Amino acid sequence: MVKEGFAPLTTSVTVAAGQTQAVLVDLQMQPAIEEEIIVSATRTGRRLEDQPMRVEVVPGEEVQEKIMMTPGDVSMLLNETNGLRVQTTSPSLGGANLRIQGLRGRYTQILADGLPLYGGQTGSIGLLQIPPMDLGQVEVIKGVASALYGMSAIGGVVNLVSRRPPTEGRDAEVLVNRTSHAGTDIVNWLASPLTDRWGYTFVGGAHFQDRSDLDDDGWTDLPMYRRVVARPRVFWSDGGGRSVLLAFGAMAEERRGGTTAGRAAPDGRPFAENLDTLRVDGGGVARLATAGGRVLTARGSATTQQHTHVFGPITERDRHRTLFGEVSLSGTAARQTWVAGAALQRDSYQARATPRFEYAHTSPGVFAQDDVTATTWLTVSGSGRIDRHSEFGAFASPRISALLRVNPPTTVRLSAGRGYFSPTPFMEETEATGLSPLAPLGHLDAERADSLSADVTWARIPFEVTATLFYSRIRGALAVRDTGRTEFPLEIVNLDGPTRTRGTEFIARYHREGFDIIATHMFLWSTEPEVDGGGRREVPLNPRHAATFDLLRQVGPARIGFEVFYTGRQALDENPFRARGFPHVLFGGLIDWAVGSSRVFVNVENLGDVRQTREHPLVRPVRDQDGRWTVDGWAPLDGRTLNGGIRIGF
Repeated sequence: MVKEGFAPLTTSVTVAAGQTQAVLVDLQMQPAIEEEIIVSATRTGRRLEDQPMRVEVVPGEEVQEKIMMTPGDVSMLLNETNGLRVQTTSPSLGGANLRIQGLRGRYTQILADGLPLYGGQTGSIGLLQIPPMDLGQVEVIKGVASALYGMSAIGGVVNLVSRRPPTEGRDAEVLVNRTSHAGTDIVNWLASPLTDRWGYTFVGGAHFQDRSDLDDDGWTDLPMYRRVVARPRVFWSDGGGRSVLLAFGAMAEERRGGTTAGRAAPDGRPFAENLDTLRVDGGGVARLATAGGRVLTARGSATTQQHTHVFGPITERDRHRTLFGEVSLSGTAARQTWVAGAALQRDSYQARATPRFEYAHTSPGVFAQDDVTATTWLTVSGSGRIDRHSEFGAFASPRISALLRVNPPTTVRLSAGRGYFSPTPFMEETEATGLSPLAPLGHLDAERADSLSADVTWARIPFEVTATLFYSRIRGALAVRDTGRTEFPLEIVNLDGPTRTRGTEFIARYHREGFDIIATHMFLWSTEPEVDGGGRREVPLNPRHAATFDLLRQVGPARIGFEVFYTGRQALDENPFRARGFPHVLFGGLIDWAVGSSRVFVNVENLGDVRQTREHPLVRPVRDQDGRWTVDGWAPLDGRTLNGGIRIGF
């Protein structure tokens, strides 16, 4: 049903022969989102505004804007999404992971078209190896999402949805970008139909950056890297409900950090921090619409990653493998939209230098979800999953959500969920130190998480405002503790007490054709038990306040963007120079304009040249017990950055 000024609505009706069936359709006023956005992260394929579970979407036009800022990776795209923070874990190598609403990065599951192509845990460098050129949109579920995605998603899920090939004609472009820090990106995008049913896309790139020591202390502030990426995709659809997506990928990268040539650490000796990565993956999604109106979906993927880490005199070589398979059936019946299925995931780790941490975890599971439209103003969604972990046993992960349409411009969403996370030796701390200093894992319990959220959205063209309240609790969270021993100075333990995180989010958007203004604010308060007992502490590297302002204006053939980012005070972890980071404001701007079928762009980030090393050194005066020479990165290390380039369409 479609009526101008109102949101389109799809419903199902059961008609019996020889009977008259009355159908009442209650249309809602059109929200501020002018184009229909279908969300795939919840598996039901419903429109964004009809989802009881809150799903936030970064649409294609915003993705395209961020491509011209950082064409080599998705870190900036995600970091500028409200409630998400890309946190540096290894300053010398530029490693970072993604925190959702203050929860540590290991709890975030990153998917590509619903597949774990980047592994069960993406790792601190994974974000920096994913080019955004082939993304159509980004879907974010915040809070425990284990009911749909298993034990790797107690912080949330980020689903990177790929661009589809055009139905006719061809999309082809080459992007060339150069940065003021001696970085270069060359990315190629191709997309075309092959027949009326077949099509393909391809993204490939080469990315380079030279090493930089901006404060001339002999230590790398920005790493050297050399990376090549290739990802072809093949699409098939018969136009009648049957479709197949096949994706393949390969990536090779080398990174170099630590002391610069001819320089030494404070102990008088050079110290290298290097990482070489090779990843190969492949996967597919197949959908089949049955005669009864149901949809059978099968997903599967395989990923293998090899790493060579160098931490001074220590070299660690390892291999990670992830195998994933899932089959589900979905359908509608009267007021219900449901999905049920089974999944199997196997994660394995092999290491020559640290065989004591090798594992092979297998987790079969079954799940179901049912969305019920109880009335015209209330939709309730219940989902649940049971997983059987090969080492830690069986776990049940429920989640319930509700969508209330209070009046035409206002909607309310409520959600609560529970999930579990199986322990591995990969933590933010061990990403920076390697596993060699770590004692063999003792008896560890699975981490148990609960989350609650409530949000209110008011939408009337051209405005949209959303306010969110969230709370999460993790019981038995893993932490790294000093042992005082020489052989293994670190060990992983379960904290004795819950980690509590609470906060608010606010986002206001004004959207007219060719003109966008977005303002956001996030308040975050997260505490955890002291690892050695004796009270609680604020979770490090979680700014209490963060805010953004983003303006994008179309002026003829040109687009002009202006951004402001505020990061408040945050607790620091074992920093010998200060206990809390200072608040700072970053400014940036983008100009790009069309020249025929191409676009030329210039972008500046951190115009005020804010840099952590202006406040205190990156390098510790004495090497830490865990082997680290550097403190955590809590503010920009790169200072002012200028980049510019051209997107050549052909």
